[in-house]
Amino acid sequence: MASVTFDAATRLYPGGTRPAVDKINLEIADGEFLVLVGPSGCGKSTTLRMLAGLEDVNEGRILIGDRDVTDVPPKDRDIAMVFQNYALYPHMTVAENMGFALKIAGVAKEERAQRVLEAAKILDLEPYLSRKPKALSGGQRQRVAMGRAIVRNPQVFLMDEPLSNLDAKLRVQTRTQIASLQRRLGVTTVYVTHDQVEAMTMGDRVAVLKDGLLQQVDTPRNLYERPANVFVAGFIGSPAMNLLQLPIVDGGVQFGSAVLPVARDILAKTNAGKITVGIRPESMDVTTGAGLDVNIDVVEELGADGFAYGTAQLDGVGTEIVARVHGTEHPHAGDKVKLAVGEGIIHLFDVESGSRLN
Repeated sequence: MASVTFDAATRLYPGGTRPAVDKINLEIADGEFLVLVGPSGCGKSTTLRMLAGLEDVNEGRILIGDRDVTDVPPKDRDIAMVFQNYALYPHMTVAENMGFALKIAGVAKEERAQRVLEAAKILDLEPYLSRKPKALSGGQRQRVAMGRAIVRNPQVFLMDEPLSNLDAKLRVQTRTQIASLQRRLGVTTVYVTHDQVEAMTMGDRVAVLKDGLLQQVDTPRNLYERPANVFVAGFIGSPAMNLLQLPIVDGGVQFGSAVLPVARDILAKTNAGKITVGIRPESMDVTTGAGLDVNIDVVEELGADGFAYGTAQLDGVGTEIVARVHGTEHPHAGDKVKLAVGEGIIHLFDVESGSRLN
């Protein structure tokens, strides 16, 4: 096991004008489960492939432990990768697939069989060792791909969207298994996903990327409670945070017929006359007092609670709003309601830079 360090690592594809990954600085502790998350094309898979040695590093360097592996071939990096499409050999049994890398490495047959059996026990694959991949479900194939990585006892696990081919229920079940397995094995793991719910539920820390640039690295809780900028605020959380550009008035910002109090020293940080205010759906309440007029378009009922999606007029522009509501006592599509900001925290961002102000 080992730590991983990206030291200003950059990847510029041939013919490209902008780096796919731009001077990324990131330290991953020994035994840590770090998730790389971001929208499609943000550079997260490229970052993982740079660590694997499958993409060249144009500038900077990458270290595994104290060893500079920037120019080391993939096979000599002591890493194991789990791919999105499983990458199993169809003509081999489960046991042969899991032990293939060990066979190539010249590990004795008896030791190979022992290590495959140990991994199969961990992953509940013992009954399937003699089967071919085509006789397995998607979840079982993914566990075989995991087993193939485990038997190698690598310093680092790399996982590139390993759950994206599974159905929703199996994805939830398998992500729990992967997280608990990683904690049991204690192997440093770098996991790529575009699903922020997956990132928040699995990672010790989460690194958010956008356009090849690292936006914020923190624990899931801190990302949710103190996003560093507008992008992270809008990306982390489901449903997404409401991000509203509100005018500055005496004592705070104007929110419909209400004023949200904002400290003077925070208001003094901007000259724009407006502030981007972030409000989580759970911080919005339907009120009969002062608040923001919203026309409800649709209500998503989820049992104990639900989400009301509506439109508010801000500066004459229709702006989408979402609020969490009670599961049974809630407004309906077509209703016009007032929303107030409850006890929840509001997040304040600069309109021009997008950076956090409070």
